Amino acid sequence: MTTLQTMFFLFFFVPLVKLVPPIQQESLNLYEYDTDIFEELFKQDYEDKSQDAIKKKGKDGMIVSPDSNIQLELQRDESVPKVPPTKDTNLPTCLLCVCLSGSVYCEEIDITDIPPLPKETAYLYARFNKIKRVAVSDFADIPTLRRIDLTGNMIEEIEDGAFSKLLLLEELSLAENKLIRLPVLPPKLITFNANYNRIKSRGIRANAFKKQTNLSYLYLAHNTLESVPLNLPETLRVLHLQFNNITSVTDDTFCKSNNTRYIRSRMDEIRMEGNPIILAKHPNAFSCLKTLPVGAYY
Repeated sequence: MTTLQTMFFLFFFVPLVKLVPPIQQESLNLYEYDTDIFEELFKQDYEDKSQDAIKKKGKDGMIVSPDSNIQLELQRDESVPKVPPTKDTNLPTCLLCVCLSGSVYCEEIDITDIPPLPKETAYLYARFNKIKRVAVSDFADIPTLRRIDLTGNMIEEIEDGAFSKLLLLEELSLAENKLIRLPVLPPKLITFNANYNRIKSRGIRANAFKKQTNLSYLYLAHNTLESVPLNLPETLRVLHLQFNNITSVTDDTFCKSNNTRYIRSRMDEIRMEGNPIILAKHPNAFSCLKTLPVGAYY
């Protein structure tokens, strides 16, 4: 019986003992596996921190991450408004100036002539340059113009037909130039500014403003006018004539000598300070006005 038990033990349990690996070997294998995990985690953590550090850097001498170009493009798309381009933007003018949806901005770039404009230009701003002359051909093909601002140039000559065919033009500024006479003005002008020039009374035609049926704001201050321009339109609301050489006015300058009931109802402001005129010598010259001119001597 003892012999049978011994054989049974050897037959069943000895093979099982051989199949179980030693404890030392198992612990060694586990240690090597854990080392690989730590190496992978360390490597991944290092790469993540490196990428984070790269992404924090920007344009100013700093590194940009590989995805930053896409991110910057997305930011540009979200932050910059999409303005429809003006036609003919490949003109040299639109490389030198800024052309945006019918407006052309050519300010302080030292141009000496009116640049070629896109055909649908409505607003031209060419202030503070060195333009000396305005020709008929400058605006001949741009009938869409509504505003022209040539303030602060060196304009001495304007051809008579330069503006007269601009039937939509409502605002024209020739302030701070070297003009000695006024050009023919377009028919629908609302605002005209020729302050700070060298215009004398003989440089303004007698009928220069007679047909200006929309003219509301007329600025002729700081010139060398000896008298108030004739035939001012009924639509006029503001007239600036300060700092000229005006010494006298007539009863028909603002009013109508043959109509004592006439009132110039739209005229809100006349400025004449800085002129040597004495209003007391012309008691009837302002009788049709709602208010007396500002700054004149009484």
